[in-house]
Amino acid sequence: MTTVLIADDQPMQRFGSRMLLESQDDMTVVGEAGNGNEAVHLVARHHPDVVLMDIRMPGLDGIEATRRIIASGAGTRILIVTTFDLDEYAYDGLRAGASGFLVKDALPEELLAGVRAVAAGDAVVAPTLTRRLLDAYVHHLPAVPGAPAASDPRITALTEREREILTVIGQGWSNTEIAARLHLAESTVKTHVTRILAKTGARDRVQAVILAYDTRLVTPM
Repeated sequence: MTTVLIADDQPMQRFGSRMLLESQDDMTVVGEAGNGNEAVHLVARHHPDVVLMDIRMPGLDGIEATRRIIASGAGTRILIVTTFDLDEYAYDGLRAGASGFLVKDALPEELLAGVRAVAAGDAVVAPTLTRRLLDAYVHHLPAVPGAPAASDPRITALTEREREILTVIGQGWSNTEIAARLHLAESTVKTHVTRILAKTGARDRVQAVILAYDTRLVTPM
């Protein structure tokens, strides 16, 4: 059973999400929050598997709430819900540690699939969409003076092949594309991706893409 917390300042949005989620045999809603502070408090109390996190909420917003929940080490995964698919704040939410984002007008089956994917440890944002998002807001990336990718400990821990694969992940390649272009079995690519995540401490593929940008393995075109 996947436990879900809904954080949104709109009661009707929370109601609709609850009705949808609880119509599923494998999901249950453990709480609702109307702002970020409530979300942080309820995560500490209920330890949900997934939080559906709105961005714009009164008081503590969804981005800071996400940052605090991830920093607490709760193990809860965050699925950002935003109005626009290239909302600047969605980018900030991903950097704060969210596992992906959906738009509020997503189809019901897309929301359900997203919750299941995040609960299973996958990222919801497609690689190509992540690349588009990061390219659009790359000016938010922090400056890294005197710290090229080669000297970053998260990168130096990788083998040459793993670094190559992290680079193309950052360029938006899917596992199938990586396998075809680098002449590898797809199962081998999946193994490399798993090792990359473990060595770099990236929570999922979205965070791996952000790492590729942060360390300048990938730069916007």
